[in-house]
Amino acid sequence: MTLCSGTHRFVSFFLALLISAALMPAAHGETPRRIVASTTQIADFARNITGDRWEVHSILAAGADPHTYTPTPRDAERVARADLVLQNGLMLEGKNWMETLARSSGRPLVTCTDGIPPLELEEEGESILDPHAWFSPKNAAIYVRNILKAVSDMDPEGRELFEARAELYLQQLRVLDTWIRANVATIPPEKRLLVTSHDAFNYFCREYRFNPQNNYLSMAPVGWSTGGEVGAGSTPARLRQVMESIREMGAPAIFVETSVNPGQIREIATQAGIRVGGSLYSDAMGPPGSAGETYIGMMRENTLTIVNALR
Repeated sequence: MTLCSGTHRFVSFFLALLISAALMPAAHGETPRRIVASTTQIADFARNITGDRWEVHSILAAGADPHTYTPTPRDAERVARADLVLQNGLMLEGKNWMETLARSSGRPLVTCTDGIPPLELEEEGESILDPHAWFSPKNAAIYVRNILKAVSDMDPEGRELFEARAELYLQQLRVLDTWIRANVATIPPEKRLLVTSHDAFNYFCREYRFNPQNNYLSMAPVGWSTGGEVGAGSTPARLRQVMESIREMGAPAIFVETSVNPGQIREIATQAGIRVGGSLYSDAMGPPGSAGETYIGMMRENTLTIVNALR
């Protein structure tokens, strides 16, 4: 009788624990907060800061081109369900498609390039701001700090965790920058000519001193955008400029980009009698499982590809 009574009390206590656990909110909330980012790079920054505490989704897939991307109804649904929306800004998202999605659904929007001094370019007589700012790890650190502030303000209970993760990641970005400089230094200065499909590498060229004859800016047959914005597409004048630079500088190789059709660069290589040095990750990272599936991975692989081809 005593045993049955004790067993009954134990079972009742155990059931009460189960019910309490079921009713109690999870430590991080039953449903994690959601971030929807426009690009793969921004999504990677966000994941490094939030860990498993927030869900992070990227609108763009690996190899996608933000300049020409057209949002789908599923994208609109994802943004509408987001707690926070992150965009690059500076017109990277052609025709401001990410801002349009966020505003139409009333979701909070953070522009990750806020605070970065943008490079100013001249395209067809107009002045535009280059949106490809992440190609400098120093700028990538500003993206990270902007994201850190946003998630900490929205989820103050996770602030210490976010700050700890961000501190580690910022250290990794500093190491990455030092490593890139050491590798680029092995290329003779006269061979530091970086020719790519479109002007995505201006910040990289300026930071690591490529293309001195072009004011340390990118050399490309297509302007800063592959979409319908100012400078999209190639012009005879730009093609001549690229070809003349290749001949004058004697570039060992030129490069295609993973998010841009490689046909034009391959044609230029054939006409100039030089080889294609490889593919570079530009507007998007690589697919899962590839060496370029993270921001640090894409920057590492780009640097190795460039150095091996030009050195």
